[in-house]
Amino acid sequence: MCRLRPILLALLVALAAATAARAAGGPPDALFERLAAARDAAQAQRVEGEIWAAWIEQGGPAAGSLMQLGAAAMAAGNLPAALGLFDAITRQHPSYAEGWNKRATVFYLLGALDESAEDCGRVLALEPRHFGALSGLGMIRARQDRVDEAVAAFERALAIHPHLEGARQKLGELRRKQRDGAI
Repeated sequence: MCRLRPILLALLVALAAATAARAAGGPPDALFERLAAARDAAQAQRVEGEIWAAWIEQGGPAAGSLMQLGAAAMAAGNLPAALGLFDAITRQHPSYAEGWNKRATVFYLLGALDESAEDCGRVLALEPRHFGALSGLGMIRARQDRVDEAVAAFERALAIHPHLEGARQKLGELRRKQRDGAI
């Protein structure tokens, strides 16, 4: 029994830390440290998956159910239905960053760039390390020909997630255009 106490205590401390991390609003710092230190894209992708899972889990079961329905509507190409579901998430769970992020994605796909950028801002206010929202903001600003803002957003995303290939490619394109005077 005496040997079990330290193990039980360690387990309780770990569970409390996980609960506190979830309640604090995001994935643990250690995941972002591992992401930044990833040796290659495959390792970064594994850590990225853990971060996305933590972001999705953050909303709890009710938001998770709506999130699944919204993602299914997006996958089926039913953007109005997806928007309605993500609207419901943001109304019911305004501190759930991933609800705002998914709604930003739908707005982007609908061509509502200002609304999408506004939602990206809400995501980043809740989770400043959200490399997906930063990359999305870069895409929005690039489409709006706000190149300096697009470059800054992609640079911030890559500072957090150095192996974010889409952001790296788009940043390279924008810098080439700037250098060649095309922008």
